[in-house]
Amino acid sequence: MNRKTLATFALMSLAIEVSAQDGAVMTQSPDGRLVVATYVDGGRPTYAVTYDGRTVIEPSRLGIVADFGDLTTGMTMDSIAEMRWEDAYTLDKIKKSDVSFEANRTLVWFSNKQGLRLCVDMAVEDNSIGIRYQIPRQGETGSVRVMSEATEFRFPQGTTTFLTPQSEAMIGWKRTKPSYEEEYDLDAPMDRVSKFGKGFTFPCLFKVDGGKAWALLSETGVTGRYCASHLSDYADGAYKIAYPMPEENNGNGTAEPAMSLPGETPWRTISVGSDLGTVAEQTITWDLVSPQYATNWKPAYGKGTWSWILWQDGSINKDDQKTYIDFAKELGFNYVLVDNWWDTNIGRDGVEELVRYGKQKGVDIVMWYSSSGYWNDIVQGPTNIMDRGITRKKEMRWLKRIGVKGIKVDFFGGDKQETMRLYEDILSDAADAGLFVIFHGATMPRGWERMYPNYVGSEAVLASENLIFDQHHCDIEAMSATLHPFIRNAAGCMEYGGSFLNRHMSKDNKSGNKRLTSQVFSLATAVLFQNPMQFFALAPNNLEDAPKECLDFLREVPTTWDETKILGGYPGKYVVLARRSGDTWYVAAVNGTDKIIDINITLPFETDGTISLYEDGKSIEEVRLTNETKAQMVKKRLSVKPNGGLVMVGK
Repeated sequence: MNRKTLATFALMSLAIEVSAQDGAVMTQSPDGRLVVATYVDGGRPTYAVTYDGRTVIEPSRLGIVADFGDLTTGMTMDSIAEMRWEDAYTLDKIKKSDVSFEANRTLVWFSNKQGLRLCVDMAVEDNSIGIRYQIPRQGETGSVRVMSEATEFRFPQGTTTFLTPQSEAMIGWKRTKPSYEEEYDLDAPMDRVSKFGKGFTFPCLFKVDGGKAWALLSETGVTGRYCASHLSDYADGAYKIAYPMPEENNGNGTAEPAMSLPGETPWRTISVGSDLGTVAEQTITWDLVSPQYATNWKPAYGKGTWSWILWQDGSINKDDQKTYIDFAKELGFNYVLVDNWWDTNIGRDGVEELVRYGKQKGVDIVMWYSSSGYWNDIVQGPTNIMDRGITRKKEMRWLKRIGVKGIKVDFFGGDKQETMRLYEDILSDAADAGLFVIFHGATMPRGWERMYPNYVGSEAVLASENLIFDQHHCDIEAMSATLHPFIRNAAGCMEYGGSFLNRHMSKDNKSGNKRLTSQVFSLATAVLFQNPMQFFALAPNNLEDAPKECLDFLREVPTTWDETKILGGYPGKYVVLARRSGDTWYVAAVNGTDKIIDINITLPFETDGTISLYEDGKSIEEVRLTNETKAQMVKKRLSVKPNGGLVMVGK
């Protein structure tokens, strides 16, 4: 259903004069449970957060240091404006298709004796907070370079963390990092330095007061007008907003963002709840942003596969790609991705032939590109096309003419404003050419699902390819899968490329790294990992050596969802998640521990009906749901083996 976005800003009181002695400005969520206090402490803008009266963020600094002056100290509060923000929109590529929300919003203006001014923009929904800065013109000064932010997050002592480190710049394979592909430390204390000493990647999960409260930090609304940020290492009792490293992008571009005035920073978000489900189900990532442009078309979401994930570089030739097109047709999938080296191994005439062949089979083609080459040592082609408007637009006109539907752009160079501008330019030009875009070897999306209509998803995770590269990642596959619904995927679409049915990570399914997870685990991740376009890591041999019911499940499972509920779990141990498509519910669970887990949940089915139950080591069971069988399932049936999974499908 398409519904015109409705946004209402009901002004309650405007430009109320205040002074420092008037104390804190209190902004409450509509339900009154989440409260943000904003005030001045010794000339420093400060905020604090409570939830149900429990401290979640202790007094923490706000403000920026600009090239024209310091707006973190010597500040007084001038005025406030309070307003109600109500919005409703549809978005069929996130965890919930039909969204409406209410927020109380407060604009708190600060100034110093030099006449410099800054506004703290605070939006508070039920269970989520958005914080950003509005920077007005400063007299005749109409532009700014923001040198740093004072924005910090000071959690109570005893808080534990679920964080992944920000990589050093220009390290790793072909000097392509940071690429948001590091491992997490779980339930770790705050008082530590990250692996590389460069802070932590968004999103960041915190367990407060022994789990009586949880908080997920992230950011949204990042465009080419600002850089992407991350958290600093823990120091002096707090984490701070940190900008990219100067070394990123091979040193090209400044680490600090610049913009014209008046201007605004991205939103930093804090989702808070007394349980993990409340936090993971939030939609503030998309609530606070708006579409940047419109198209008269939309991507056809669905499923695909690709040869590279198991057959690797040697498969990038016409014959193997035709084999995979035939395979996709057999599965009923609508896409095949032609991966790196196609420019030399297949050639442009060969690609046009593949597109025509795919059309005959009802399968569309997605083409891989390097983002550039001058900020890393990548040799996989094609390179040096997507980074420059002239070559990019020419290429996209060709892709449109021959009937390619989308592109996957890989190997970005960091989080600088220069790179954010490149993401946006690729998306905008691709929209003009009728192409959807997937980003790989890239930063995490920051509200982009709503901002850019042809954006489909980003990797920004230790994804499926790592199972090919290292047995270690096969060993921790199940544990890692329990993290993403609570952290990475909770803040944006995740292009993982999983659901292997091969037992071994190779073309012959006999050699290479060994997958330890079960077949039902692979089915469960097709539900757990949310992206509107899923490229499953399947191979033609699976038509013969994989259970038919597994292939049938992957043929039928949706890739877009109307509703998502977290039914249970703990990051690193297990997760139980339910998603609804239309009137059909999919419940998926995986176990990341070395012991059987008995799951006690409330099923989301509200009426009696028949469900299909997939369990490890058993045939599909059809269960008629009644009050008695529901109780039996909760008490007896829902046990998940180590490295295993469970899936239920019903209405």
